Amino acid sequence: IFIQYLASEIQMNSRTVTIVLLLFAFLQNVAAKKRQHSIVASNAAVATDHGQCSKIGMNVLRQGGNAMDASVAVALCLGVVNPGSSGLGGGSFAVVKMASGEETAYDFREVAPLRATEDMYGGNLELKKKGPLSVGVPGEVAGLFTAWKQLGKLPWKQLVYPAEKLAAEGYMISKYLYMQMNATRDDILADKGGLSELFASNGELKKPGTIVRNPKLAFTLKQIAEHGPKVFYNGTVGVNLVNDIQKLGGIVTLKDLNSYKVKVKKPLSNDILGYRLLGMPPPSSGGPSMVLILNILSQYGIPKGVAGPLGVHRLVEALKHAFAVRMNLGDPDFVDVTKVVSDMLSPKFAQELKKKINDDKTFDPKYYGRKWNEIHDHGTSHFSIIDKERNVVAMTTTVNGYFGATKLSPSTGIVLNNQMDDFSIPMKPQPDVPPPAPANFIRPGKRPLSSMSPTIVLKDGKVKAAVGASGGLYIIPGATQVFLNHFFLNMDPLSSVMAPRIFHQLIPNRISYEDWKTVYDDHFELPKETRDVLEKKGHVLTPIADGAISQLIVVESGGNSNGTSRLVAVSDPRKGGFPSGY
Repeated sequence: IFIQYLASEIQMNSRTVTIVLLLFAFLQNVAAKKRQHSIVASNAAVATDHGQCSKIGMNVLRQGGNAMDASVAVALCLGVVNPGSSGLGGGSFAVVKMASGEETAYDFREVAPLRATEDMYGGNLELKKKGPLSVGVPGEVAGLFTAWKQLGKLPWKQLVYPAEKLAAEGYMISKYLYMQMNATRDDILADKGGLSELFASNGELKKPGTIVRNPKLAFTLKQIAEHGPKVFYNGTVGVNLVNDIQKLGGIVTLKDLNSYKVKVKKPLSNDILGYRLLGMPPPSSGGPSMVLILNILSQYGIPKGVAGPLGVHRLVEALKHAFAVRMNLGDPDFVDVTKVVSDMLSPKFAQELKKKINDDKTFDPKYYGRKWNEIHDHGTSHFSIIDKERNVVAMTTTVNGYFGATKLSPSTGIVLNNQMDDFSIPMKPQPDVPPPAPANFIRPGKRPLSSMSPTIVLKDGKVKAAVGASGGLYIIPGATQVFLNHFFLNMDPLSSVMAPRIFHQLIPNRISYEDWKTVYDDHFELPKETRDVLEKKGHVLTPIADGAISQLIVVESGGNSNGTSRLVAVSDPRKGGFPSGY
């Protein structure tokens, strides 16, 4: 309209009109790029929750690296620019499918220190939630190196260098990182010589757009680049890290680091309506839970049976059943979860649960089985990568809560995790408070239960998608809804991620639904018509300004002009990330 107005009001020669039109097109293109949370790529794609890390991953792929190489660079990058979510002080789950057919699940989640005990917190939930006693033994460095050693192509140093450079030269505080900083403001300011040195100045938090440098972390990354994980688990980095943790009052020792082991497993593999899902086995509860929920919902007829308000009600009921069953899970090295996992993956078991779902009403928690355990891994990042050969990595990485234990190791620049908070502890029963889950009680060397759900989707042996989410207890419903939206309801990839979501975790017995304007000015809200129907069925609904953050890559067969498959990558705008591809 602006251009038409100019053309009618003033005389312009054709050259002037062309210049103005080109300028207008350029400005439109700039605006579009700022909102480009979805891209189409012919060869390879990287979807992360930070555009800078997506680009770093893509550069690795262009340099001849594969999806695993890119995953190392991306994970390390995210630990630098999103320190409120992940980093060297945390741990991860990764599900990998190589073009050769090899399928692997890497468990490099944190473990309880050898000096940890079941009653170490004396019922004090604050000690478990943050501070030095909440720190578990980190697995990030060992896991990335193990996976790279088995599957990577490029030199290790080359993959670590981009993160080292970012830490040394600095990165901008994003709006999302600033939100995390605000949420933990008092803890950051209290961590003198640690987080406060990075993120505060004169007693005030630094603002979005401010450049932050972490030279200690850069030096740590430089040592890891040169010496590999041994410097972290049996060298100077480890010694300094342990000294810092113990000075704060933590119980992690060098022996804990020495004895850390990455678990390399077969992923869970399950067929649902012609799709094969590769997911994480325990101590992830995400893989089994997603399969159980989808097996329940697939019985209703697709897409009609899961569409509209009734479809949302059925999803909520499936979530409630899944969250009840999952609390029998724990670290399989300490608890026999064979029967529980077998049930959760069984279509017959899902049929029995489906019979308990009433389309007209919901029930109180006892109806589903009052089992529970709180898991708080909401300071998390997920990314998905598919390369030119169609090697695939879905990885979820975390320090658990925002800024983990809200402590930073001054000598290494590493944010410490608070993964011990994901364990359950013995407590006296209280009204309206979930009871403990013995399968997830603390034991030395044990991994706590997790919601992280990295997932790869196959059809007829070919890769169809890589998906996952961050957001603690929101992860399972979040990742499941993205899958449902695309593969059951036939939404395009961007709409599948953008659609407003609901969450239910059995206790408290309420639906949390998105109703929020994100830090990037997107508004997400479950429609009122749907809310009204749910309330008539007896659901209690609560709006939340929070939710899962999902990264999705879909392979579209024959999408390219030459008939080959193309990739559609989506980074969830809720966190402001951008994908990259070529």
